[in-house]
Amino acid sequence: MTRALALAAVMLGAQFAGAQATWSADAPKADTVKGQAIVTQVCAACHGADGNSIVPANPKLAGQIPEYVQKQMLNFKLGAGGKPAERASPVMAGFAATLSNDDIRNVAAYLASQKPSPGTAKNKDTIVIGQRLWRGGDVSKSLAACASCHGPAGAGVPVQYPRLAGQHADYTEAQLKAFRARERNNDAAGIMSSIALKMTDAEIRAVADYIAGLR
Repeated sequence: MTRALALAAVMLGAQFAGAQATWSADAPKADTVKGQAIVTQVCAACHGADGNSIVPANPKLAGQIPEYVQKQMLNFKLGAGGKPAERASPVMAGFAATLSNDDIRNVAAYLASQKPSPGTAKNKDTIVIGQRLWRGGDVSKSLAACASCHGPAGAGVPVQYPRLAGQHADYTEAQLKAFRARERNNDAAGIMSSIALKMTDAEIRAVADYIAGLR
């Protein structure tokens, strides 16, 4: 891992620690039954009752690292005094606003307990490029390998980096482009933005398709 990535890992860990601090040390253990009820009522229409979205534009959340889900849900909420949310989404902001911290913890725990459905890479012409970027990055432009943070099989690294394996290619592509355009900037030290800025549309599309087939 490069020095920049190591620094980002420390900062991202600090971000998660900050998010976790929202809940007191004596907070009750997450309740997956309550989490399931909320997912069924609030989240299922877009993300599936078990977190396995069938809509390519909506992310799969089954098996996702719970701390990551918690952080994203907090980032969708408005800050103190009406401060803009760290992650902009009119749709998700509305849902997040209705959930308490306990609700979020319960939802995250339930989704983490669900088995993620497998995905498939669909573009045979870009598999080699996607695999190369995932496994080794591109030294010529100091582009880090995706696997160096998200794991060889895309399982993520608790609590720092999210699971990506099997994620919808359309969603991954959209998020990488959002990071590149700095329309999404809730990543520690701007690490994802700095990575996406070095990628072409073709490279983003190739690695997103490759990620969809990881399992």
